[in-house]
Amino acid sequence: MIIPVLNEATVIEEQLRGLQPFRDGDVELIVADGGSEDHTAKLAEYLADRVVVSKPGRAHQMNRGSQVAKGEVFLFLHVDTALSCDAFLELQKVLARGHFSWGWFDVRLSNTGRAYRIIGAFMNIRARLTSVCTGDQSLIVSRQLFERLRGFPEISLMEDIAISKLLRQVAKPWICDKHVIVSARRWEQRGLVRTILLMWKLRFLYFLGVSTDRLAALYH
Repeated sequence: MIIPVLNEATVIEEQLRGLQPFRDGDVELIVADGGSEDHTAKLAEYLADRVVVSKPGRAHQMNRGSQVAKGEVFLFLHVDTALSCDAFLELQKVLARGHFSWGWFDVRLSNTGRAYRIIGAFMNIRARLTSVCTGDQSLIVSRQLFERLRGFPEISLMEDIAISKLLRQVAKPWICDKHVIVSARRWEQRGLVRTILLMWKLRFLYFLGVSTDRLAALYH
């Protein structure tokens, strides 16, 4: 498991504690820090197998994490996403069969309000229709395929969409219907409508070829 983080001292311990039950056998937990200015990296040290530092940017951080990982399958997990036991067990079953290429988990938002349930359902439907995995859905990919594609394109934003477009040309994705739980804090802090419109705007501009540096400035 590779977790990219930047200035997440307020949530990193809770996230990593939730992952401790999975740290057995061949499961390795790697935190890829983008140069946090708070205590994120220090807090992660005693709850992860490795903490590595790279320049900021999720693509850079996740690629750096993959370089030190020992496993044959990478699971890229955002700090806002909680991995459930059911989802992990389903993944283990699939990996035990061999010949795994790539895939992701369905999501459910932590806020159980109706609007948030609809957003989660829409995210799952969109991903299935387009074969595009966003970061919240936790990309899972074999080392062999990941290295064949030379990792995430090192762009400022939309790295998840960019690599999905490459992956779907190679193999059909596996999609787990056991949900991971995504924190709703982004929607709660920025507002539901505002956040949805921003995401649509960013994807549309990316489709038009607007630079990811400009998109990152709009996002942050």
